[in-house]
Amino acid sequence: MKTKKIVIGAMAAAMLSLSVCSIAPVAAADETVQISVSETTAEAGGAFTVDVSLADIPATGLQGCQFSLSYDSSLITVTEVEAGALTKTGAENVDSSAASLPIFSSYIDADKGNVNLMWSTMVDDASYWLKGEGVFCTVKGTVSAEASGHIDIKAVPTNREVKPETGVMNTEFGIGYAKDGQAVKCSVNVTNGGITIGDKPVSTLRGDVNLDGKVTISDAVRILQYLANNEKYDLVPQAITNGDVDGTPGISGKDAARIQLYDAGAITEL
Repeated sequence: MKTKKIVIGAMAAAMLSLSVCSIAPVAAADETVQISVSETTAEAGGAFTVDVSLADIPATGLQGCQFSLSYDSSLITVTEVEAGALTKTGAENVDSSAASLPIFSSYIDADKGNVNLMWSTMVDDASYWLKGEGVFCTVKGTVSAEASGHIDIKAVPTNREVKPETGVMNTEFGIGYAKDGQAVKCSVNVTNGGITIGDKPVSTLRGDVNLDGKVTISDAVRILQYLANNEKYDLVPQAITNGDVDGTPGISGKDAARIQLYDAGAITEL
């Protein structure tokens, strides 16, 4: 017999509205799920990617998981949320409700600076629940050109009514599972992360044509691409400076050959 969903959702006003049933009846002893938001760096006006991970999931697994990410919408814009490897349990193949309600869902509220996240299944076979640890989702977006310093991205309880039309707002993470007909709620520990803004240093390493901070055969290939079609494979001025290693002005096939010799160990300096 299938258990009742711990986490449920509904489509309303053409937007996903997430809500969580009360999990209050039973609290799991010594079961604290870790939610962590990764740290990353980005340039002002550039793109960013942040992973949200779960760890210390109880041995039973998690049948439902709902929480949100909070951020300053004047500094970053979230454009995409991808389900992480942790959510790929196969539940969508056996959960009859998956056709009407995705197992993993997200809703970006750009005005409030909030991303609602939800994973849930009504399947009572725990082999299809969240198990182990790993990336729950990956969040992508862009940073304001005026941004500086550090921008926090925090995991928080989803802002919703505990029960519809009551006015009583939720203050807890909706993470748990069903056991013996009862809903079991897990405690949560959060490690927040975010984005550190700074100018990306440009490599000045001789031979580093693709500006990745090292010299490899890829740099020689990059020169040859540029020489064959500089409109398609254009190089910025610093890349050309780095690639001019043969002792004669200008970048040429001789520079690519010298970089290949360096990568092979035939010469020790450029």
